[in-house]
Amino acid sequence: MRLSHQEPPANLAQRLADSGLRNTPQREVVYNALLVRRDHPTADEVYTRVRPEMPTISLATVYNCLETLVQCDLVRQVNFERGPSRYCANLLPHAHFHDEKTGATYDIPLPPEVLAHVRGVLPAGYEAKTVEITFHGQAPIA
Repeated sequence: MRLSHQEPPANLAQRLADSGLRNTPQREVVYNALLVRRDHPTADEVYTRVRPEMPTISLATVYNCLETLVQCDLVRQVNFERGPSRYCANLLPHAHFHDEKTGATYDIPLPPEVLAHVRGVLPAGYEAKTVEITFHGQAPIA
């Protein structure tokens, strides 16, 4: 389902306004690209996806939009070792599985008790702001 420029994705305009920012067509199209295909794209991949819909958008604008979306807690930035940053629109608690052979990234739901356990083993007096768990591997060779 594609969202038009007249109908911004849910919470986008409000979250931006809460951060003192205004909604723009560029931010909408970048955010929508992350919602439509939740495959953890890089900024370059987002750029490739949004160009058909907005041919005048620049790669720099895509980077700026992604940075804004991360700062407004609408998107998570995901990093795998030395690879380029990837972007995830799933804000529910989850881990990632990164297939080292194909480069694909998959969301792995985390039960609340797992997060509670991880937070429970922190050093005394510390509280985790975020928890990031990534599994690395590859599909078995058939």
